[in-house]
Amino acid sequence: MGEFVTLTTDGGLEIGAYVARPAGEPIGGLVVVQEIFGVNAHIREVADGWANDGFLVVAPTIFDRFEKGVELDYSPEGWKVAMGFAAKLNPVQSLDEVGAAAAYAAKETGKKVGVIGYCYGGSMAWLSAARLPIAAAVGYYGGLIPKLISEEPNVPVMLHFGLKDTHIPVASVEAVAQRHPEVTIYWYEAGHAFNRAADPTAYVPDEALVARSRSLVFLKKHLG
Repeated sequence: MGEFVTLTTDGGLEIGAYVARPAGEPIGGLVVVQEIFGVNAHIREVADGWANDGFLVVAPTIFDRFEKGVELDYSPEGWKVAMGFAAKLNPVQSLDEVGAAAAYAAKETGKKVGVIGYCYGGSMAWLSAARLPIAAAVGYYGGLIPKLISEEPNVPVMLHFGLKDTHIPVASVEAVAQRHPEVTIYWYEAGHAFNRAADPTAYVPDEALVARSRSLVFLKKHLG
């Protein structure tokens, strides 16, 4: 369904982005921010899914800052390489890539743009809500969000977390909820990356479906 395009960030960096277009007039633009495995087959499938729901979707390849064309799987070797890239990532720096994707989506649609992200991307969705000119944000299990608790979202935000997530303590998310009562936070009987359909060790289909349904209603409301 999709194609790769080249974007130039405000900082002058050329990056790739996977773009998936809806069949008809788009509801709005939607930036999908990757996990730490690159814009791999799973993230492209996620992007295609949101395009099928009516959004023009842009998934920036944020690893291009370090190395072009990174696509990792969820094998032990894939994890090892992913963690090496993760150590290099800086959320504030990554805003340059997300911002370029949002600008592209806005230009292509002439409509509102939202950001949805998974894992590292979930944290980027939170930061984008505070610092980018977008209309809404959805974050899935963003582990850096508690560390970014002082950020003040300027747009509606929905967050999804797993009660069994060993990477993100419940108490740290509860602190976010207390600091930001305006943010919608949902909990699921699942661990980390429960939306990752390509990874049977993490995927929890029933909970992923509920989270996605909530996200779709939320995005249509705020981007339509």
